Order: sequence, then structure tokens, then C-alpha cells
Amino acid sequence: MPARTPPPAPSPAETGLLLPVPDDDGAPFWSYAAAGELRVQACAGCGTRRFPPRPCCPRCQSFDSDWQRTSGRGRIWSYVVAHPPLLPGYAEAAPYNVLVVELADDPAIRLVGNLVAAPDAPLGSAPGDRLRIGAPVRAVFRELGGGDRRMTLPRWVLERP
Repeated sequence: MPARTPPPAPSPAETGLLLPVPDDDGAPFWSYAAAGELRVQACAGCGTRRFPPRPCCPRCQSFDSDWQRTSGRGRIWSYVVAHPPLLPGYAEAAPYNVLVVELADDPAIRLVGNLVAAPDAPLGSAPGDRLRIGAPVRAVFRELGGGDRRMTLPRWVLERP
């Protein structure tokens, strides 16, 4: 059986980043992200999708849920470009963008992430002049962090680079 080629190691600027700390409700989101899937929690009773994940449906109060795969497509709903001074782990990557992406499958679901030039590209790699409210994007996944503290994060690339 051939050896699987590991993904490129995170750059020094990507090893000191603050990473999410999964809780019981959100742990499946991160497991699916590690598998390259963007899924959101949905109520098994009424079908309402929700993000961030939580134990109870805000619509029908059911505690039954499942995880629905999305297309991974959306549009930039809002963004900001961060400039120094920043936390030490982010200073080397600045300036970089932070997006709020509205999912195409369900516009009520909005995720926060970064626009990058390619799946393995570092923060700040997407040209700032390409940031536009309403620009179509799609999810890509990148393992970040260092040592025991590594996780796969959804990031975004432009649909039409």
C-alpha cells in the first residue's frame, strides 16, 4: 500500500494561531472538517439548520439533530482586513482578511473564516483588491496549528479567481 503524502506543514506564522476549542455540540463539525466536508447541524424534528451548533433547536426545541452536508459554497457577506498591532501569532501574517460567509444552501447560516489564494496558501495570500461583498466563494480545508494542537479549519477561495 503506497504511503499517503502528508499535507504541507503549516508555516511558522500558522503554528501560533488561536484555534477553536471544540465542545460536545461542535465536535462533529470539526470531525467533518478534518474529512474535508462542510456540514452544519440540523434539527431532526423540523429540519431547521443551525450554526453554531447547540443542543436544542431554537425553532421547535427538539434535542434530536443530525449533520447535513452543504455544497461548501457561499458569498462574502462581510469582511475586515486586520493590520498590526496584533496578537504575536498573527503579526507575521498581517495584513490578512477575516470574512463572514453566507452559505448558498441556507443564507441564514453564516461562518467566519479567511479568504486565501489556494487551499494551502497562508493567511494574507488573497489579493485585497479581490475582496467584495457578495463575491462567490467555496470552502477549502487546511490543517493548522503545531504539535498536539492541530486542527483542520475551513477557509475560503474565490469561485472565480
